[in-house]
Amino acid sequence: MIRHLVPHLESRLVSLPAPMSVQLPAGQVLGASDAPVKMSFSHWSSLTRLRAGQIGALAQEYVEGKLHIEGHMRDVMAVAASLLPANPVHSDTGWWTGLQRQMRSLRMHTPEKDAEQVQFHYDVSDDFYALWLDPRRVYSCAYYRDEAMTLAQAQEAKLDHICRKLLLRPGERFLDIGAGWGGLLLWAAEHYGVDATGITLSKNQHAHVQGLIAAKGLQGRVRVELRDYRHLDEGQPFDKISSVGMFEHVGRAQMGAYFGKIMRLLAPGGLVLNHGITAGGLDNLKLGAGMGDFIEKYIFPGGELLHVSDVLTHLARSGLEMVDTENLRPHYARTLWGWSDALEARLGEARQVLTTNDSSSRAEKILRAYRLYLAGSAMCFEQGWISLHQMLAARPAEGMVDETIRGAQSRYPFRRDYMYTAPG
Repeated sequence: MIRHLVPHLESRLVSLPAPMSVQLPAGQVLGASDAPVKMSFSHWSSLTRLRAGQIGALAQEYVEGKLHIEGHMRDVMAVAASLLPANPVHSDTGWWTGLQRQMRSLRMHTPEKDAEQVQFHYDVSDDFYALWLDPRRVYSCAYYRDEAMTLAQAQEAKLDHICRKLLLRPGERFLDIGAGWGGLLLWAAEHYGVDATGITLSKNQHAHVQGLIAAKGLQGRVRVELRDYRHLDEGQPFDKISSVGMFEHVGRAQMGAYFGKIMRLLAPGGLVLNHGITAGGLDNLKLGAGMGDFIEKYIFPGGELLHVSDVLTHLARSGLEMVDTENLRPHYARTLWGWSDALEARLGEARQVLTTNDSSSRAEKILRAYRLYLAGSAMCFEQGWISLHQMLAARPAEGMVDETIRGAQSRYPFRRDYMYTAPG
């Protein structure tokens, strides 16, 4: 019987960093009744997953209502991290594993599949996202240039950081791949005077950005298209390109084609900034302990992470020259905790918003999944199991003359001071 696990659980609870109590299916409670983290199990089989540290499987049971969790998400994640039996950034090496990974990636990342998967995540509800994102709805890692910044200020700092890295100038043709709710697209147009084009696969985001463009009277030089990056016209290259929080959806099998497309879309001498989540391990396809499976099922179907070294290999093979790479991993941990805290403070409103589009049972599942996803991701970035990199690259133009540095072959000045000078 699984009940023989009870003595082991009692001793395990003592060693946790945050006090936790466990209510067994028969009603018995292990641990202090006033513990900040409480788990109530409906099935004895769930205890085997707890003992094995299968955090992802426990998360799925919570979403499906088979497990009840109480406590502040920061305490819950401290407990979750301590339950893991080993580093979840495990290796998936071997030719057979590599072949399986490649075949799966090819199946999961056709234009039709990518559109379906993006809409699964981003078209949940605009009003739901608005509850816990900043007013611009920037759904990517913020940049805390100053420790005292609020989340909203740090998101604006990130938008400006990207624009300055790209050396945006008035009148330049600027493309934002995966434009989200339009934060960067509109910031670049309003603050740097570019002619801006954004693309997205989310119907909700597309409609939202169109409304913002009209409200701001920017129809003449800002546009957003419901379009896959693979279908963009290469006849009129762009001076500068950004891709923020998008290439996680591209897929390992399509990464070479992705950077190749960017290379052809970029004018000679132009710059591209790729900002996205990268894997913490060199060879792992996804996080272990079932965490990757949980994210695949409930949050990002088809999402694949590559180590930054692997990403830069694909980038280089496309003909682009990497000129600067910056690791913002701790910034994303703080961003995610900001989102998590904001959602936790408005759980009642979130339930009401989600039930306008779905049944109460499905709305509750979505809410539970996002609670764990936001807090769990914050924990993973803190632990270094996943990371976040901004990679700035140029399309070399042989013979291009630059007045600042000989042999640059691009608009990049080959110094970093311009990136970090606070805007006047």
